[in-house]
Amino acid sequence: MLNVCEIFTSIQGESTRAGRLCVFVRLSGCNLRCVWCDTRYSYSNDGITMSIEKILREVGQYNIKLVEITGGEPLLQSEVVHLCEKLLSGGYEVMIETNGSLDISAVPKGIKRVVDVKCPDSGSGGSFLVDNLKHINDNDELKFVLASINDAVWARQFCDKHSATNKCQVIFSPVSSSLPYATLADWMVENRLDDIRLGIQLHKVIWGNDTRN
Repeated sequence: MLNVCEIFTSIQGESTRAGRLCVFVRLSGCNLRCVWCDTRYSYSNDGITMSIEKILREVGQYNIKLVEITGGEPLLQSEVVHLCEKLLSGGYEVMIETNGSLDISAVPKGIKRVVDVKCPDSGSGGSFLVDNLKHINDNDELKFVLASINDAVWARQFCDKHSATNKCQVIFSPVSSSLPYATLADWMVENRLDDIRLGIQLHKVIWGNDTRN
């Protein structure tokens, strides 16, 4: 059984799959409190308790092959591993987005893991589990949500220290309310960050702050 906040379909707004139709399975509960979080309604554990089979039936109704498991923090619920396995065996392309503070090693091979590294201005800096870098592979993505150029400098230093861009795709995603897209883009051009991708939240460009679209 899993505690589910919501299941819905929309355009994938982030990651290297941006622009594709996607079914989102958002699980309830989170162990971090980032100041810029746009899904605070998922913090509560008062979601709907659903069996794996019921989740699979609801996902199947959309007839969309890309599925993202997100939160909250999905790895707080151990049964998420079983959900991943069932989705993979059902022929789905599966992503899981995690805040990086919990062990990712149990996530089944074949799942695209989008692993956040929290920057200082998030209010959750220092939460990243560095041992996760041992498990990252070239199917995965590391994402840095940046609230300032100071965050960007810190993230660049982190990537250099840990050879992050040699392990997987790295994405810098600005908090648009505090770091304009153009400001970060100009900084990336100036500093020749040709091994890092700029990630803009496409769904917000289209629909504004409605995270369910």
